[in-house]
Amino acid sequence: MHHPGPPRFAAVGESVELAPRQPDPDMAAEWRLVERPTASTATLRDGPISHLEPDTPGVYRAELTAPDGTHEQVVRAFPKVTEAVQFSVTTDDFEHGGDLAVADRAIVIGKFNDFTMGTHWAERDGDEWVIETELPPGTHHAIFSFDGSFESTATDEVTVEGPGRPQVELTGETEDGDLVVAADARAAPSGSEPEVEFHLDGRDTLGESAVTTDGDELRVPREALPETARVHAVAVAERHSVADTLVVECGRKSEDAGAGETVSVSRPADPPAWAGDATIYEIFVRSFAGETVDTTFEAIERRVPYIESLGVDVVWLTPVQASPTRHGYHITDFFDTAEDLGTREEFESLVDRLHDAGIRVVFDLVINHSSRDHPAFQLHRAGVPEYADYYERIPASQDISDVDWAGEDAPGHYFNWTRIPNLNYDSLDVRRWMLDVVDEWRDVVDGFRCDVAWGVPHGFWKEVRGRVKADDPEFLLLDETVPRDAAFAENEFDVHYDTDLFDTLRDIGTGEEPASALFEALDATAEHGYPDRAGHMRYVDNHDEDRYLDKYGDASLRAAVGATFTLPGTPMIYAGQERGVEQQRGTMRWHDGDNDLTDFHRRLVALRSDHAALRAPGVHPIPYTVETGDADSVVAYERTDGDETLVVVLHFGDGTVSVSLDTPVADTDLLSGDPVGSDGTVKVGDIVVVSAPNGR
Repeated sequence: MHHPGPPRFAAVGESVELAPRQPDPDMAAEWRLVERPTASTATLRDGPISHLEPDTPGVYRAELTAPDGTHEQVVRAFPKVTEAVQFSVTTDDFEHGGDLAVADRAIVIGKFNDFTMGTHWAERDGDEWVIETELPPGTHHAIFSFDGSFESTATDEVTVEGPGRPQVELTGETEDGDLVVAADARAAPSGSEPEVEFHLDGRDTLGESAVTTDGDELRVPREALPETARVHAVAVAERHSVADTLVVECGRKSEDAGAGETVSVSRPADPPAWAGDATIYEIFVRSFAGETVDTTFEAIERRVPYIESLGVDVVWLTPVQASPTRHGYHITDFFDTAEDLGTREEFESLVDRLHDAGIRVVFDLVINHSSRDHPAFQLHRAGVPEYADYYERIPASQDISDVDWAGEDAPGHYFNWTRIPNLNYDSLDVRRWMLDVVDEWRDVVDGFRCDVAWGVPHGFWKEVRGRVKADDPEFLLLDETVPRDAAFAENEFDVHYDTDLFDTLRDIGTGEEPASALFEALDATAEHGYPDRAGHMRYVDNHDEDRYLDKYGDASLRAAVGATFTLPGTPMIYAGQERGVEQQRGTMRWHDGDNDLTDFHRRLVALRSDHAALRAPGVHPIPYTVETGDADSVVAYERTDGDETLVVVLHFGDGTVSVSLDTPVADTDLLSGDPVGSDGTVKVGDIVVVSAPNGR
């Protein structure tokens, strides 16, 4: 059906994209706004895809007229919570060269403008470049680019004081046949106690007149329950939470009259249970086979015994589709594999081999953009009418590339990625095309890592989730949102990049932050408003970043990796990290790799697999004293699942430190098997994991 999906929640000023699901490019569909708050002047544009920008708090109701009927989309807008801030840099802040003396303006990008070049400019004031904007509470970063090419850049950071987002979690049960939905609403750190709003779903026949609400509880009489009902809720204080959802399904026990009904309740936004226990192994495909042979699917398949030996549960492969580039993110055919890697059959053989080893496969889904060499883009630029709306267009005044686009418009793109133009999701053709791409690969693999997830509309990701999870609830969706954004946890993605911990581990590696700062990084998850059940990928390396080993050395690397395996979340190893590869996308070191470092990673994977306490939620900092060594380079914490308690001590530095713990612990390191001390004092080179008495 073409119904646009669940109710949408936004702050005033945020644009909400409205689009039919299961689009047919030739379908006739129109939107109209049938209700808006009294003070609002918001409108919708004509056509099958529109955008609502709420201008005052309240409820907006839009109607979609589609071939299968008329559908309602509710948008609940909450007050905007922002503050005017100023980013500024001086000439001395700019890296590299460039004649800044003649510059009048600098391009500024950040999360606040989705890293889009040419939309925001800093004006020069003497030796300083300054830009003002409005931002919500939190820490924000801006990149100033002197020439638009990232050859000369500077960065600034500002913090807007204020509360984070509250949280809400729904549970449902039957009482005397009635459905009772309870909402557990929790205040944001430094926020006030929230209230709960319940919302129904326009896809269901359950109407508002059939339900009663009382504070944090919603009740539906048994006789009013339809076959399927979806209940949504948000917690509302200074800001609103990510919405939570329950799906209620009602079915008869038998065909006999009076046999009654069974009611089941499920949570469609939760990640699959296996994801929290898994370890991910990212393979940059074209560097994996080694120095003297080309990487192919067959070559990777022959090396599966090595992957298996690491004990990992998931392999994430960087793009395997047709592309003229080594990294593969410039895709020229979304439906076929790259010739240099092998055929579709050879790819599926690799997947089967990994499955035989008990390893799931995550496919790099790239649907924000295509290569500039894709036929669709070439036809678009050449004026073929059928492709006119396939790609974003920006005015010439916003284009800062050095490309002669031969027209008054240019393709939209992020950063300085002029070779990978953004697709236009205001086009039904594009939406149908990309849904076909999803369908093409979802039955072959076990999950998608979604590239540039922030560039694709939320409504489309919600449709993708519903599409893949309907047939396989265990399918994994991993987002790339940099920096992280809890909005993508609302019925969209299962596991999220944890950029807070990533950045903090690097700051600890440089000595800019003490090791204890990792607790602040974990606390940021609650500040952002992520649901407790959301998954987070913890990592120290990936293919887009400089190697931790190259920047901060072996000792800090081991402690940082130890953190990713002993804190809650889903740890990820970037292939080569465990072999001592120092180049960002460097060739795998097979013949001269660091076997001791490899064994270190194997032992961490096994330790986490063997001890449920390391996979449990919750981290408890514990008191300790650094007897010898740098206190700022040490951190200690407790992990427990109720049955077992472990103490983890990390040391980000060279040599060995002596750490006295305030709790008795065993004298044997579970990771190395070596004795580490006695009477609560442990010797730590990089990481020690020891047993402690339970029930503290």
